[in-house]
Amino acid sequence: MSNYLGVDPGRSKTGLALVAADGKILSLHIAMTDNLAAELRQFVGSAKLQGIIMGNGTNNKAIGAVLRELYPDLVPELVGEAYSTEEARSLYWQENPPKGWRKLVPLGLLVPPEPLDAYAAVVQVRRWLKKHEEMD
Repeated sequence: MSNYLGVDPGRSKTGLALVAADGKILSLHIAMTDNLAAELRQFVGSAKLQGIIMGNGTNNKAIGAVLRELYPDLVPELVGEAYSTEEARSLYWQENPPKGWRKLVPLGLLVPPEPLDAYAAVVQVRRWLKKHEEMD
């Protein structure tokens, strides 16, 4: 099975996601950027990567260098990050529907209880998959 590594680069933390070719989320992780190489090795493990999709935002050049060193056979594909946080928030609530009294509050007013970096990495991969699906 082909998996894609999604990367949402940041200065202090970097969102990571393993996503199947059909867009299904396989695994999520938020890595500390200064420990990225070690956390990436552990997160990806023995998964077979088809590609690396990375947001073109903050710190992408430094993180791209780490990715190229760890995965020399894969060139990170850059994807625009515009509005990815909003999409990540929506995706978070799709994957983790509110419970209890939170169901009564409009989703736009709810703040997810965890950082969205890994969900933003999923958004990057899905954007790339959608773009390349349209080209085929």
